[in-house]
Amino acid sequence: MDEALLGGLLASTLRVSAPLILCALAAVLSERAGVIDLGLEGKMLLSAFAAGAAGALTGSLGLALLAALVVGVALSMLHGYACVSHTGDQVVLGMALTMIAAGLTVVLGIAWFKQGGQTPPLPDAVRLTPWFSGLADSLKGVPVVGPIVGGGLLGHNPMVYLALLLVPAVWWCLYRTRIGLRLRATGENPAMVDAAGLSVKALRYGALAANGLLCALAGSYLVLAQNANFVPNMTAGRGYMALAAMIFGKWHPVLALWACLLFGFLDAVAIRLQGVALPAALGGGDVPVQAIQALPYVLTVVLLAGFIGRSRAPAALGVPYVKTR
Repeated sequence: MDEALLGGLLASTLRVSAPLILCALAAVLSERAGVIDLGLEGKMLLSAFAAGAAGALTGSLGLALLAALVVGVALSMLHGYACVSHTGDQVVLGMALTMIAAGLTVVLGIAWFKQGGQTPPLPDAVRLTPWFSGLADSLKGVPVVGPIVGGGLLGHNPMVYLALLLVPAVWWCLYRTRIGLRLRATGENPAMVDAAGLSVKALRYGALAANGLLCALAGSYLVLAQNANFVPNMTAGRGYMALAAMIFGKWHPVLALWACLLFGFLDAVAIRLQGVALPAALGGGDVPVQAIQALPYVLTVVLLAGFIGRSRAPAALGVPYVKTR
């Protein structure tokens, strides 16, 4: 394969995978604690709108990120209030959050900005700037290393590197710390955690708080790094893809990372295929855009259909815990 093409695919894969990785880590934390989160899509979407609206109104990157984080955590606390404190149906609540976010972002966008639900384009001061661009330029003339390392691994915005660094951080927290052991025990046997004198509710709320922060980072990435403004339904199913990656990765942060990279690679390949002509044996002409856009989602379903049976969810996942004494 051409080195420049390989470097371009690597760069595109990392850029596309970053929000998936953040969202998948959010799902790992909440579901390891026993809380199903089908509201990832809605949390991402409303956080993206908060970042876009705050960035457009204030012109401050810090305030845009803060607005996204506040919204993400608030939605997770609402999730916890309904499902942890009041034992509501976690699946229904997650879908409700996503539906509310899809409608609310459009209504608020039209009311505030009068642009069909979109926010105004964000100024450069609110955008996330690439890191290590100078080093990437200096490596351009080096064979192999220049196109792959310089073009593929360097020159990304800080959120990409943060997403990659959070994977070992979450792994370490879950499998090498006392709080991680307690969190995993909460998703497997909450009665045992309660018998040890620990609060199941507090542990699940803590997991949901971290879940909200990560979803907010994923949503703000879409506005502050990928797009120049918020667009209605711009998450385009990424929350569900991240959930699929988490299941495909067997509720493990490192395995979920590889699943996200695979889905990101499929998305990057689909983008590259746009405008590619079909062979004459298949009738010629360009590959249909709709087929290309559907490719990552179709392959996601195929992969899950082949591997979902080999995954084991936490034993108490989705089961509300009611203290009996």
